[in-house]
Amino acid sequence: MKKFIEFSKSRWAAFGYAFKGAWDLLANHAPSKIHIAAFFAMMAVCTFLDFALWKWCIVILCVGLVLAAEALNTAVEYVVDLVSPEYHVLAGKAKDVAAAGVLFASMASGVIAILLVVDEFV
Repeated sequence: MKKFIEFSKSRWAAFGYAFKGAWDLLANHAPSKIHIAAFFAMMAVCTFLDFALWKWCIVILCVGLVLAAEALNTAVEYVVDLVSPEYHVLAGKAKDVAAAGVLFASMASGVIAILLVVDEFV
């Protein structure tokens, strides 16, 4: 029983670290604020068009993937800045590639959003 309690406490602490990271991402990084604004705009569209449950699920999945990509991009930026405070070509490439991941996720999500909305009118 003691091991279970210790395990439970460590898992609870892990959630705390995750929420701390989420707060940092949403409070201190402008791109994540843009993604959140797009999320709320899409929620309004979903509500106005009375999306079916499966469409809501797709939208929420897309939002989650974009925010996850943004979080990973931010983590890469933090680590690169830590290990390479001076400019280095490879440091720049690492940041650029991480940002490209966010770009790809955002573009795919945008196309999916358009397709879901267009489907309501076809």
